[in-house]
Amino acid sequence: MDNLSIEVGNGVHLRATSSYIRLQVFVLERSLALSDEFDQKDQSDTIYSVLFDEALPVATARFLQEDERVARIGRVATLKDYRGKQLGSRVVNSLEALAKEKQIERLLIHAEITAAGFYEGLGYCSVGKPYDEDGVPCITLEKQF
Repeated sequence: MDNLSIEVGNGVHLRATSSYIRLQVFVLERSLALSDEFDQKDQSDTIYSVLFDEALPVATARFLQEDERVARIGRVATLKDYRGKQLGSRVVNSLEALAKEKQIERLLIHAEITAAGFYEGLGYCSVGKPYDEDGVPCITLEKQF
């Protein structure tokens, strides 16, 4: 893992590599429906962060700007063999840096309940009550800048 690099943007290769990771993690490993994982928000202008180990995409997250002051990070995923190495933190941090550049004041994450502690460790706070999304217990977390 000496050759890690991260790319943030809306290039076709980033959408493809992000989709590869999400397919592996959410659809094949977690058995979520393909139609739930890949939604209408995956567009040509959608921004992704993808972390590569040499040429292999290993972690990703998606950035959606809700309005000029609020954005949402989602679809955070790391391939199984790369978990526990803080790579998810790196892709989230890269999108936080983008949010600051765009003068975003508030970042939201709709997270699975089981991942809430991960985001709390990155400075996010739970807001609202737990809810069900596509059959998965979730909670919204936020971070203000």
